[in-house]
Amino acid sequence: MSGESHAQDDVQVLDSPYTIAYTSKGVVKIYSSDKEGKANIKSINTEGDYLALSPDGNTFAFRLYFDGGKTWSIHTMHIDGTNIERLTHAKNKWDSAPAWTPDGQKIAFAREYKDSEGVWQAEIWIMNPDGSEKTQIKSLKGSNPYFTPDGKIVFSSEHKDRKSEISIADIDGSNVIHLTDNAAEEWHPDVSPDGKQITFMSNRDEHYEIYVMNIDGSDQKRLTFNNAGNWHPSWSPDGAKIIFSSSNKDKESHIYMMNKDGSSVQKIISHGRKAIFQH
Repeated sequence: MSGESHAQDDVQVLDSPYTIAYTSKGVVKIYSSDKEGKANIKSINTEGDYLALSPDGNTFAFRLYFDGGKTWSIHTMHIDGTNIERLTHAKNKWDSAPAWTPDGQKIAFAREYKDSEGVWQAEIWIMNPDGSEKTQIKSLKGSNPYFTPDGKIVFSSEHKDRKSEISIADIDGSNVIHLTDNAAEEWHPDVSPDGKQITFMSNRDEHYEIYVMNIDGSDQKRLTFNNAGNWHPSWSPDGAKIIFSSSNKDKESHIYMMNKDGSSVQKIISHGRKAIFQH
């Protein structure tokens, strides 16, 4: 599955050089562009999604399926696809959405499953990068953890009849503050590099669209208006851009990029989803 493609009908050369990791048809791929007007897509020799890059830029954490999709697990690998290590092994549990702490010393992840009484559980766990010392953050109920630069944890929380709202807490699970509070489902928060804003997806306006707000929940703004399904926003390392996946009527997912205020939306990659910027 490794190799490179220079097909210009599949990628858009960007004004500024960026490297973007994403999933296409289950396979991890790396997009890059440079100031000389060249764009390239390289396939990594593994499947996986929910990519999260370590602070030093050397290691991906990601999700893989087992047991016919009944078990999800967290793995790590070098950015070239080598040295794959499986970190979680809990059978019939869904482990996903890994996130590195700012110092790279821990990985948080979401764990979802039905308990012995058939009740759906949504938990947040944290572990060392080698998978040791797994610990549930018991006061946090939800998914999609992401860390602020100062080490707080932003996540999609269960709140008021199990709705998914965006919340923030200390890394030990204390001092939970709910940043959104409405009838919508809100997922996948991603914190800007300067720690001042959060982008997230919400269906408060019928379709899932991309929104942004201040780190304290104030000044919430809708950024996309295309009435499609818009998912998984991610900030660029310089905080100037946001990328996201968008699904059209034929259920194909493509990757778009826009300025942080929602302007200058452009399709950059065909047939991709769950994209993140690399450093």
